[in-house]
Amino acid sequence: MRQNEPMDLFTHLLPIARQAGDAIMAIYNSGQSGVREKADQSPVTEADLAAHAVLAKALGSLLPTYPVVSEEDENSLVHRHGAGSFWLIDPLDGTKEFIARNGEFTVNIALIEHGRSVLGVVYAPAIDCMYWGGAGLGAFRMTAAGTQAIKVSPEDANGVCRVVASKSHLNDETQAFIDRLGSVSLVQAGSSLKFCRVAEGMADIYPRLAPTCEWDTAAAQAVLEGAGGVVLDQDGNPLCYGKPEVLNPSFIATRSTALIPA
Repeated sequence: MRQNEPMDLFTHLLPIARQAGDAIMAIYNSGQSGVREKADQSPVTEADLAAHAVLAKALGSLLPTYPVVSEEDENSLVHRHGAGSFWLIDPLDGTKEFIARNGEFTVNIALIEHGRSVLGVVYAPAIDCMYWGGAGLGAFRMTAAGTQAIKVSPEDANGVCRVVASKSHLNDETQAFIDRLGSVSLVQAGSSLKFCRVAEGMADIYPRLAPTCEWDTAAAQAVLEGAGGVVLDQDGNPLCYGKPEVLNPSFIATRSTALIPA
């Protein structure tokens, strides 16, 4: 991908994300989500599948030589490989939030090149809030009030570390990590909005010491890196994509590595 292409791609990706969000909201507003269980016992709804159909078609047309790897298409997983380029999507991140009707679910679109998430779009259709960015590209947020560049916070708020935690996955290991941070305040958020809270300066750190999959993190990692933050595994390496195993290691998303306890 040439140097000027990422920003050109965003002009196409933002409307595509919105189209997928519209498909989700049509089902959300109908009250008929059609929930069922996948083979791994995780929930899937008609909204997941409708958003997948929108994204797979649109992204396949946008860059025909780039395969689309989706949570909702098991056959697409053969295209995950660290040396290549592919789209990595979660058509509805936060299915549990969707079912709970709390509005904290997102459409996630990432472009993977040579194992790195080079750009990402995260759209929360229930609150009509769009985030996008990538390392070296900056990060941006668009709401009804307009579009603005976003950056991580330069320092703790009043000496208190603001920790964003998963409403659905706050396990004992994550709580033990939070306890090591000293004086904290908790910022609750669902789906990829947890990364976005750090990216826009509303939180300082998001520890996730529990299983996630590559499509859960790729888009929001790009946004956070564009805003000046990092997403690191417990060995201090950035999360990478196209691994032999689709599961991510435990990770810390933060505005600064200085916040991670030794």
